[in-house]
Amino acid sequence: MVRGLDHLVVAVNDLDAAGQAYEAMGFTVTPENRHPFGTANRLIQFNGFFIELLSIADPSLITETIGKTFSFGAFNRDFLKSREGASMLVLDSRGADDDRDDFGKAGLELFEPFSFERTAHLPGGETAKVAFDLTILSDPLGPQIGYFTCHNKYPENFWKPAFQKHKNGAQDIRSVYLLAGDPSDHHEFLGAFTGQREMRATSLGLELQTARGKIAVLNPEAYRALVGQEAADSVRNGMPQIAAIEIASPAIGEKKIMPATELFGLTLILAPAGA
Repeated sequence: MVRGLDHLVVAVNDLDAAGQAYEAMGFTVTPENRHPFGTANRLIQFNGFFIELLSIADPSLITETIGKTFSFGAFNRDFLKSREGASMLVLDSRGADDDRDDFGKAGLELFEPFSFERTAHLPGGETAKVAFDLTILSDPLGPQIGYFTCHNKYPENFWKPAFQKHKNGAQDIRSVYLLAGDPSDHHEFLGAFTGQREMRATSLGLELQTARGKIAVLNPEAYRALVGQEAADSVRNGMPQIAAIEIASPAIGEKKIMPATELFGLTLILAPAGA
């Protein structure tokens, strides 16, 4: 089974400031939600994909990663010690047991199962319960990026049309771009993680078509050509890293692509839906 892009975790120091910046770009941002393990988020939902703006809300609730027991809060807290930006890449899931079986057979490094629930704040002010099973794994060649699959137990309480309407017309995830010194180093991990064994490799990078959107791993030269010198210069030191995301918008003219914009360590690209 080829998995699709589910969401991107973007770690920020100031959740309200990040939400306001995304709203200024024409995105609809959800109210704040709290996790039981010390973090808080605000979401930008699209068709089957979302950006999760995440901050540390209560450090006293954060536990540490011990052995194979992964701490979501500690991982993002430690990520923020060096920079803001996209800390975790997440794929969708039909079930955690199937994911663990697939990843185990592929020889991937797995953490212990992790499930949680929280209260979701809905468009009309109501609340509802949402719950998730996470299957968390690690790429030994890129441990600074978090990877997991997310099984959404109550999708009817999570996905809301009102949250998916954006003034800038943003609608569908097109691509997530990773930056790496040698993109080919990551083909085995990403192939097993996505379930997509067919990929396009060139001297500039690696591309995998998932069930929802594309993952591209680019070297610095290719990334500069994609986003331009100014956005490329905003990349903090350290590779590999999740550098950019491309969202399709029918509201943008066929030949007009908005300049890449860097927000809180992540470069955003809005492109015509049919391009």
